[in-house]
Amino acid sequence: MRPHALGLLAAPTLMATTVPLQAFDINPQLSVDGFILGAGQCQSVSARLPGETDGRVLDDRVDPPLLDNAMIPFDNTCSGGMPFQVAVNYHPDDANEFFAVVGFAAGNGLADKSPWILSPFAADLEDDVTDINGRDRDYLLVAGYKHSFAFENGANLGTSFGILDSTWYLDGNAYANDWATQFMNEVFVNSGSHGLPSYDVGAALEYTQGVWSFNAVGINIGENDDGNNFNFWGTEVGYHPQTALGSGNYRVLVTGASSAFLDPSETDKENRLAWGFSFDQEFGDVVGAFLRFAWQNEDAAVDYKALYSGGLNLSGNGWGRESDNIGVGYAYLPGGNLDIVHSQVFEAYYRAGLNQYMSLTADVQYMQDALDQIDPRQDDPSGWIVGVRLTAGF
Repeated sequence: MRPHALGLLAAPTLMATTVPLQAFDINPQLSVDGFILGAGQCQSVSARLPGETDGRVLDDRVDPPLLDNAMIPFDNTCSGGMPFQVAVNYHPDDANEFFAVVGFAAGNGLADKSPWILSPFAADLEDDVTDINGRDRDYLLVAGYKHSFAFENGANLGTSFGILDSTWYLDGNAYANDWATQFMNEVFVNSGSHGLPSYDVGAALEYTQGVWSFNAVGINIGENDDGNNFNFWGTEVGYHPQTALGSGNYRVLVTGASSAFLDPSETDKENRLAWGFSFDQEFGDVVGAFLRFAWQNEDAAVDYKALYSGGLNLSGNGWGRESDNIGVGYAYLPGGNLDIVHSQVFEAYYRAGLNQYMSLTADVQYMQDALDQIDPRQDDPSGWIVGVRLTAGF
C-alpha cells in the first residue's frame, strides 16, 4: 500500500478515477469507459535521514563511519508507473444502475524512493490494486447497485450499496480532483484532505434539488495502517450556483471513523473526526480557482492537524488551445502530534490535449518537510520532482 501521509483519517486511500474522453456505448443500456496512462517522475533531493546499516560500515557515505543508525542520503533517481482502469455501467432503466470498476497497474513510481511524507503521484499503482484494504482482493475496485428516486419538485435521491469509493461522493473539486489528468501530488487529489477511504463495502446517499446537494456515505474498511478494521462515515452539503462569472461548487463536509487508530503512545485506540470545505469557481472562460481546507482532532496519532491548499486553473481558451490547461497549486500542512513540524508542496503542470482520446502532461513539483530533528546531522528533506504523464481515455 502507498503511504497515506496526510494522516487525516489515515485510511488506505485508493482513488478510482474514471476520466474517459469518450465512453463506448455498447447499447442504450450498457456502456464501457476507462483509461490507461504512463507516467514517469525524476526527483532531485536534498536530504540525509537515519538508515539502518545492519552492522555494515558505509565508508565515505558517513563521516565518521557508524555501525548503527547511520545517515544515508536519498538517491536522485527516476521511476514510473502505468495504471489501467475500466468501468462498466448497466442501466436497465432510468431508475436502476449496476456499476463496476477494475484496475490494474505496472510499477510503483517513486513510492519506495521518495523521502517525503506526501506521495508525489497519487495514482493507483501496482501495490495499491492488490490485497486491497487487507481484504485479500485484487483488481476489483468498485462494484455496486444504485437506485434513483425522482420527485415531482425536481429533486432526486440516489441510493447505492456495494464495494464503494467514498471520493465519488465527498470532497470533489473541478480543478484539484483527478490524478490522471490534473495534479499528480496526493495533496491536491480529492481524497487527500480527509484521507477518504475507498474500495470497500458500504452504502451511500446522494440528494440533489436545484443548486443544492447532500451526500452521505458509510464504509467498513478491512484494515487501516495499524492493521485494525474500522467503520468510516462522511456527510457533505454542497451549493452549486451558476452566476455571471461562471459555475461554482462550494462543499462543506464532516467525516469520522470508529476507535481503531493508535494514539501517539501506541497504547490506546482512538476515533477520528475531520471537517473542512472544498471550493472551486470559474472566473470567465479562462481562469478558475480552488480552495481546500481541512482540520482534524488529534486524539489518534496523526501526521498533520490541518491542510490548507489552493490554486489556479488556466484554460487553453486564452491562447487558442481549447483542449489544453495549466494548473498551479500550493499546499501547507502544519504538523500533528508526531515528529513533523510542517510540510509544504508547490506543483504546476501543463496538460496538452493531443486528440479526443489522449493528453500529455508536463509536471513540476517542489516538496519540503520540516521535521523534529534528534540527530544534528539530519536534514529536512526538500527538493524537486519533474514528471511526464500520457493519458489515453475511451
